[in-house]
Amino acid sequence: MFKGTVFSTGGYSALYGQALSSALILESIDLPEQSSADLGISPLFANVGFQKLDKNKKYSWGATASYTNLGLVFKAIPQKQDFFNVPKYGESDMNFRIKTSKTGMLKYYGYYSTNQLGFRTNDIDSLELKNAFSLKNSNMYHNISYKEKLKNGWRIQLGASLSTNKDNINQQLQAANNTNTTVATPSYFLFKNFKVATNQFYNQTRVVLEKKLPGISMLRFGVENSFSNEKNIFTLYNGQQFMDTVKQNIIAPFAETDIYATNNIAIKAGARAEYSSLLAKWNFAPRLAFAYKLNKLSQVSLAYGQFYQNPERRILPTTYNVDFSKATHYIFNYQKVTNVSTLRAEVFYKKYNALYKTAANSFGQTVAANANGNGFAKGFELFWRDKKTFKNIDYWVSYSFLDTKRDFNNYPTLMAPTFASKHNASLVVKKFVVKWKTGFNASYSFATGRPYYNIRYNSTLLKNEIADQGKTINYNNLSFSLNYLPYLGKTNAKKFMVLVLSVSNILGQNQVFTYNYSTNGMHKEPVGPTSKRFVFIGAFINFGVDRTENAINGNL
Repeated sequence: MFKGTVFSTGGYSALYGQALSSALILESIDLPEQSSADLGISPLFANVGFQKLDKNKKYSWGATASYTNLGLVFKAIPQKQDFFNVPKYGESDMNFRIKTSKTGMLKYYGYYSTNQLGFRTNDIDSLELKNAFSLKNSNMYHNISYKEKLKNGWRIQLGASLSTNKDNINQQLQAANNTNTTVATPSYFLFKNFKVATNQFYNQTRVVLEKKLPGISMLRFGVENSFSNEKNIFTLYNGQQFMDTVKQNIIAPFAETDIYATNNIAIKAGARAEYSSLLAKWNFAPRLAFAYKLNKLSQVSLAYGQFYQNPERRILPTTYNVDFSKATHYIFNYQKVTNVSTLRAEVFYKKYNALYKTAANSFGQTVAANANGNGFAKGFELFWRDKKTFKNIDYWVSYSFLDTKRDFNNYPTLMAPTFASKHNASLVVKKFVVKWKTGFNASYSFATGRPYYNIRYNSTLLKNEIADQGKTINYNNLSFSLNYLPYLGKTNAKKFMVLVLSVSNILGQNQVFTYNYSTNGMHKEPVGPTSKRFVFIGAFINFGVDRTENAINGNL
């Protein structure tokens, strides 16, 4: 579906907003090269799909469907949770692409999925009670876009999307025999029985005009409109219901230009403004990037930009006066790319202002109290990929160093956030043995421990305090996969197959992500994966187009 996938960790284009740190940018394929079909079979799932290309290559259409049920896997691999409803997923999508003229293209993509699960865990505040959690979800997404070249070097792009999401959450306190129960003493046990029903609607439209300037320089500008309507219904243990609705409209005009001053120097300058109906305020975000080509294979770049974001839905609605959160990025990047190797190095500094501090409202919900928080993130990232040094071996190494602190949420002061680990590294090695038609792949991931806190409100001092804190153990994960290609070497092949076996965390190393605390704060429990290992076995069959590499990389 996509020919360009860019995950930008900062300094991204003025065409995108509402993200303080990063953006995922996808560019879809116009028309497929030829008709094709896909089939995937595994003890976990089954999927099927096809793409049909018109013989005159004027249009194409396609669809996929899949079903996933983890029941067999959970029977073979014991889980920490007691699943009374194993995870089940049903997904389907469809698309069409029509060439409206020599330079025009109309594209549509639609997606629908439904899933459900239910499990029990021991209640952290008691020795006998359990918490039974269940979720039913459905979501839908539609996207339609149109592009056309106009006269005098102009080009227009139009796009619109619509999505919905529904969640039904049920949380019940249960006795040792797995029957629902209500406990009134202590009183906080009452609030462990509740239901939540959410209904979310999102709509986005965008218009972009581009004008070709002398040489290969370009000017683009446009406007984007985003509308959201989110409704939650909370049902307490006694049947009492509370409903809240958050509606928001964001209008964002933007403009940027790509200027190639010389064959070696490129400048991208732009700006974005946003008006939020929720905040009743405007923001203005300048963006600037400079790139210098050292030679045919390498370049250096500098980027600066300001980025804004509205409060998250989880801390809304609120009666307090809040503002946009703001991030300012400074990034230096070096990269060298050849046919057999890639080297990237990046140094960054990000300053955060107007981060949201939270408090409890009259119903005990956590909401945004003000935007007086702040923070920073600084560090560097390295990536090296090499396909030449070792015969028939492709490997890549990545490392990142992150020093960050935030004063946001309920933090009493500037502290390292719980999601951040200081050192992260990974190694992936792929070797293919042609004689055996088999590939051997291994990956190793490492991360230093992340901080965790038990932050409690001191009613005497009227402020939050840290009752307990620490760091989790280091994260280690050694995984391995095999892939066998039975049709490798056959000439004029129209069918391609890859058989995959992968095992994660082969050594069974303990992994702790954070800790949960009891209501009184006297007891804590580690939070980790549902099982130490995960095993995947599957067959992927393609007709018409070889997607073997996608199947292999997706199961590393």
